[in-house]
Amino acid sequence: MLIERARALICGGASGLGAATARRLRADGAHVTIADIDAERGEALAADLRGTFAACDVTDAAQVEAAVAAAGPDLRVAVTCAGIGWAEKTAGKRGAHAVEPFHRVVGVNLLGSFHLLRAAAAAMVGNAPDGGGEAGVIVLTASIAAYDGQIGQLAYAASKGGVVGMTLPAARDLASARVRVCTIAPGLFDTPLLAGLPEEARAALGQQVPHPARLGTPDEYAALAAHIVANPMLNGEVVRLDGALRMPPR
Repeated sequence: MLIERARALICGGASGLGAATARRLRADGAHVTIADIDAERGEALAADLRGTFAACDVTDAAQVEAAVAAAGPDLRVAVTCAGIGWAEKTAGKRGAHAVEPFHRVVGVNLLGSFHLLRAAAAAMVGNAPDGGGEAGVIVLTASIAAYDGQIGQLAYAASKGGVVGMTLPAARDLASARVRVCTIAPGLFDTPLLAGLPEEARAALGQQVPHPARLGTPDEYAALAAHIVANPMLNGEVVRLDGALRMPPR
């Protein structure tokens, strides 16, 4: 997919991985629309990138459809980075895993990804192929927790495992329309999900990574997202971006 002059939508684009991706795609010449629940940050970043902002709660399918429409006609690139976490065991001394947090995590991480996938795909299937013969690219975000879920990650691992499971069938569904679908499964990254931890704890997490022994940076995620968009042979694939990390049980 030719990034220059393409219209790109980034859900969860106001901060973290999404903000870095928006900056990278803009630097590569795309027109970006940032969709996020955080209007203050999203509007500020959109103004900085000379793009547009769409208020969007990814758990609401209608809001995601509106964000896709706000990106304008001929949408070519869609990336979703919106996500939340939760830590709770399946059962323990306090009883069974709470129902509402599980639903909430699945609602944001899995259903939110589905809402973006379906709406962006519907917009892209009518596109005329670009110079490389492509009509669109969709990049989803999973996690290595989809494979290496730790103690207390039942909800998070389930939600991200669902994103992994959608990737190949979606790519097959959309192949005839010349729309590609890939997923990035990040390891330990320096994002707002980890921002609340003390620096000592963040450094200790980074030391778990075989090489490089540090937390990943949002720019490194953004670089992979941009490469997926640009490389026409990447389709139906989930790419682990984790420095060879395999998470231990806890």
